[in-house]
Amino acid sequence: MKKRYFIFLLWALVSCKKDNARPLSEQIQKVWQAGVVKEGAITVFTKGAASNAKPGYSQYRLDLSSPTLVKLTDFDANTFAGTWELSADQKMLILKGLSPQPSGTNGLIEFSIGSASDKTLTITRLTASVKTGGTINTYDLTN
Repeated sequence: MKKRYFIFLLWALVSCKKDNARPLSEQIQKVWQAGVVKEGAITVFTKGAASNAKPGYSQYRLDLSSPTLVKLTDFDANTFAGTWELSADQKMLILKGLSPQPSGTNGLIEFSIGSASDKTLTITRLTASVKTGGTINTYDLTN
């Protein structure tokens, strides 16, 4: 009897968890700020560190709080606005129609999503950033 009860309880917990899971689009729908930033293989910013190679990342914001609108504030305080969406397989975050257009982007920046939770979002830019000297950047974001 105890074994059946345990199996039922385990099944109930797993079933409830699946039913209550929020879609990724809702999970990331908030304002994110830089926790750790790597330009290429070099860590240039760590939130709260005594010194950073690029302290400007303290003002980096990725505002996904709207279901479709995005506002990106880069490390140099330039702000861009446009729309955001997830790829069909939910492995990419796509910012498009950015205005003004960030250097070398034609208004489009795509990121692969490494991991996502309610508190952290790790994304890697798919194309090199002209602004950072042609590096592929990885952002560990927090909210």
